Amino acid sequence: MPRNRRVFSLMLDNRRAKLMESRRRPGHYELSVDGIAQSVVSMTDPTTLEYAYTQHIARAIDAAAEPGAPLFTVHLGAGALTLARYVEATRPGSPQLVVEFEPALYAAVIAALPLPPGADLRVVFGDARAVADAELPDTDHPDTDHPDTDHLDADHPDTDRSAVPESPSPGLGAPTTGGSAVDTDWVDARFTVVDLWDAAVIRHRVASQEFYRRVAARSAAGAVVAVNLLDGHPFEYSRRQAATLRSVFQNVAVVLDAEPEDDEGPLGNVVVFASDEPLSVVMDPDLLGAPRPHMLHDASLTAWIDGARIMTDADGTDSPDPDDPIWD
Repeated sequence: MPRNRRVFSLMLDNRRAKLMESRRRPGHYELSVDGIAQSVVSMTDPTTLEYAYTQHIARAIDAAAEPGAPLFTVHLGAGALTLARYVEATRPGSPQLVVEFEPALYAAVIAALPLPPGADLRVVFGDARAVADAELPDTDHPDTDHPDTDHLDADHPDTDRSAVPESPSPGLGAPTTGGSAVDTDWVDARFTVVDLWDAAVIRHRVASQEFYRRVAARSAAGAVVAVNLLDGHPFEYSRRQAATLRSVFQNVAVVLDAEPEDDEGPLGNVVVFASDEPLSVVMDPDLLGAPRPHMLHDASLTAWIDGARIMTDADGTDSPDPDDPIWD
């Protein structure tokens, strides 16, 4: 009799989430919501990453600090914690914070696929925009909060965040895996992964200039932000996202596996990296491995986003729907 590969199936506001074990590769699990794959996890080797976009982000995480050194990493959107498991495997004991909207899904994932003993990961349950907008804790650094009128943007290239310490919040970290946290624990992040999906769509309220300014305000000096998108030719949505992030951070690079100048092509992942310091993926393109994906930065990025409007709360759009006939 065939073994049941389904680990769990649960309803989330009229959407069905499933965790299934791979038939071909025991120990590999796929989380999907309404049939759309969200995460693939290897419990035998968490450094094995299925999707190219996770590999790109993982390589940037590798370069964000000395090998094996702890790295305070924030994950906006949990999924099956693929990259959180990668960080724990490659940088054991790193303090990590997850912001997740679905407590039931997170609990089911943790119960089915536990994190390793000693993993220092905590979770804030709630809407990522609301958590980002919450008041930052008082610090000795008056510029940490970056009011909208003063924050780094295209018109203020000399804005400096050097006063913000790079170490994690002293209170962050829990002796038990998956402990609860509060929004004030999200401060001075060294690396932030923005992977916020409502099933197959990213809502504009977590992809606006105002939102990214709050993410920047909660980041340490020189921190990296990686945003995972889904888009296709002519990449109108991704171009707007890159322009938006470039209005907040000094350095932005777009990494995609599709040819960015083609007139047509399939829907695929696009990763936008942003930082106020030079990006490792730009300084060392070989970091992303072979076959090397396409990368746009500096002049090539300027040309690519030419004419793209910055997304604001008032002028944003949700990401493209994969079911739109345009992608057929």
